[in-house]
Amino acid sequence: MEESVHSFRAGFAVTAEEEAYAYVLYRIRMGKYRAGDRLIPEEIAAEIDTSRMPVREAFRRLASEGLVVIRPNRGAIVRGLDADEMEEVFCMRGALEGLAAKLALPGIMPAHIAELARLIEVMESHEQDAHQWVSAHRNFHEYLCQLSGRKRLVAQIAGLHTVVEPHMRLWLQLADKQMTSRDDHTTIIDAIKSGDPMAVEATVREHIEATVPALRQWMTSGR
Repeated sequence: MEESVHSFRAGFAVTAEEEAYAYVLYRIRMGKYRAGDRLIPEEIAAEIDTSRMPVREAFRRLASEGLVVIRPNRGAIVRGLDADEMEEVFCMRGALEGLAAKLALPGIMPAHIAELARLIEVMESHEQDAHQWVSAHRNFHEYLCQLSGRKRLVAQIAGLHTVVEPHMRLWLQLADKQMTSRDDHTTIIDAIKSGDPMAVEATVREHIEATVPALRQWMTSGR
């Protein structure tokens, strides 16, 4: 049984359905299951030592979140995004993360800024490893958003990250794309230090949306 299965049992899942959901979601996020892959409930059930029913329930939940397509009498497949959908998700991320950062600003203390700087260092340490870098990058953005204290907003943002994360991993692994950390993200810290909520919101939004042109070009180039 894979190490990831043990990690879910150790700290995430409570019910069999939640365990199945966590397992499939993790594998989609990590690019283990890619767009167009067929998800076979019997195989997944065997991997996590459960029955098929919790796995099928997990598929339905993932379908409601736009990550899986359930085809009548043909099973479930991983859903991908086309270039227009990808751009839409990044624009949504920009708007929502900009809002979260603006709402977080009044409560951001020096210790929070120090943690953001540390998370940038973690990203830098993984600039030669796309897999680790994407996880570190998400950690930076989600930490900042969580400082807003707005649980619904943070949950929406996390869902958008999950939708684009597999594509980001694939893009960084296959494209001639240099991963950057410090310059792109210290501008966000500088905006926070300015104390200007509008500047913080605009900086975060521009940072996220700046990814779109290169990612769109890669997605439409035939790779």
